[in-house]
Amino acid sequence: MKKNYIIVTALAVILSSCSSEKTVETEVEEITVSESPEDEWVDLFANNDLSNWHKYNGEDAGNAWKIENGEVYLDVANIDREAGEGGDLVSNEEYENFHLKYDWKIAQNGNSGLIFYVHEAPEYKNTYNTGLEMQILDNNGHPDAKIVSHRAGDLYDLIVSSEETVKPYGEWNSAEIISNNGHLELILNGTTVVSTTLWTPEWEALVADSKFKNMPNWGTFKKGKIALQDHGDLVHFKNVMIKKL
Repeated sequence: MKKNYIIVTALAVILSSCSSEKTVETEVEEITVSESPEDEWVDLFANNDLSNWHKYNGEDAGNAWKIENGEVYLDVANIDREAGEGGDLVSNEEYENFHLKYDWKIAQNGNSGLIFYVHEAPEYKNTYNTGLEMQILDNNGHPDAKIVSHRAGDLYDLIVSSEETVKPYGEWNSAEIISNNGHLELILNGTTVVSTTLWTPEWEALVADSKFKNMPNWGTFKKGKIALQDHGDLVHFKNVMIKKL
């Protein structure tokens, strides 16, 4: 809260038969003005580097992911897989209730994903062993598009998008993930494509009927990291912003 002061000036005050002018300055603390709240959104690539990220179950981001002018991409043409390069890029911080915004584009015939509620631990080899995924895909070129709940915008292998709003490969898509006290919404290009409630008996039934049914503790963590998936295809991300709820 910031205080503003009003200066009151009195002119031409007659005190006697002799006319004179006096100036009186008075501080009046009557008006207060609220400042705008600080922006709660955090840019996870604000420094145009990978300092907020690391390779899953690794110490740093490695050489597979590159960033240029705020745009992050998987440098598939130069990854030395035999040297152990590559792998999912994971946030240093964990998030519980959050609103995540990000833009992505995929190469022709490409496949990737944004994985969240990732529990990073040596006993879980991959990010998808614990985390949920909002699918990234070239729906017109990748074979996964023929599988129900594997198309762009789907909650991967669980819930099909209510409608298809994805743009063709090579074009930017705007995505949002809102998870608050178990209520989950996936938004693609301005349309809510998935809305569900996590960690209920109905949720457990969905998991039991998915490819994750034999993965211990999959989809049970209520706090976790965010991962950009290395699926072996060229994928770009930008404007990765998060707000804790």
